[in-house]
Amino acid sequence: MSDRSRAGARRRPQRHLPLQVLLGFLVVYFLVPFWWVIVNSSKDAPGLFGGGNTLWFAERIDYLGNLEQLFAYDNGIYGRWILNSTLYALAGGVGATILAVMAGYGFAKYRFAARRFSFSLVLGALMVPATALVIPTFMMFSEFGLTNTIWAVILPSLLNPFGVYLMHVYARDAVPDEILDAARADGAGEVRTFLQVAFPLMRPAVVTVLLLSAVASWNNYFLPLAMLSDNRLFPVTVGLGLWQGIASANNAGSTSLWSLIIMGALVSVVPLVIAFFTLQRHWRGGLSVGGLR
Repeated sequence: MSDRSRAGARRRPQRHLPLQVLLGFLVVYFLVPFWWVIVNSSKDAPGLFGGGNTLWFAERIDYLGNLEQLFAYDNGIYGRWILNSTLYALAGGVGATILAVMAGYGFAKYRFAARRFSFSLVLGALMVPATALVIPTFMMFSEFGLTNTIWAVILPSLLNPFGVYLMHVYARDAVPDEILDAARADGAGEVRTFLQVAFPLMRPAVVTVLLLSAVASWNNYFLPLAMLSDNRLFPVTVGLGLWQGIASANNAGSTSLWSLIIMGALVSVVPLVIAFFTLQRHWRGGLSVGGLR
């Protein structure tokens, strides 16, 4: 290798230095709040308000004590909130994914009347903020007597215009029409063609829509806040907001709700982390299947 080539090889990695610095800054920016929750969920009330370093542990670390108090407070209402959030996330995520897969695949691979107009409506729905639809949805559900029920949270979560758009784009590019025509020529029906030919190729997008829909349902706050009045039906987001209001008004008596709120926030993140790492292998598996086919 010549001296000029060696010099070029040494200089080339330096071009990425600004990008690496920017990425490092973003990593720190996103991890600091999570680290703050991890640290402060180990503290009791004196540790939280004692004036110590908020980004480091206090002298007394009491994860187990805070966790036990969290699930024991108010007759274990936090555990019910976690179960409610799990129900809303599973029902909303799975239901929204099924509808998005069917709609996106239909828009991509079938020709029918008003297809472009219908897909334009889906794209238009992407521009409408979800919070702007909460009050009209509440008024509509109140006419049917569905407010303050689990259906008031689950049914609106089934509509995911972005999921439909993502599945349409992915199915259009990742599922060749020639493969579908070959399956039909071999005598496979439309359902079998979709399940055995198209669906394995669409797996990465399906998992993506499932994860995004489940996370959106888990983190949903304004919709259940408007729809529900019974605290036994609250998801964990609204429940922690309720506790925060009580703690701000100092109406919790001798119990320090701030320690429970921070510990509850940490516990509420754990299912999302587990879901992400569990579904991550399906992304790789789906991409491999698509490449082999």
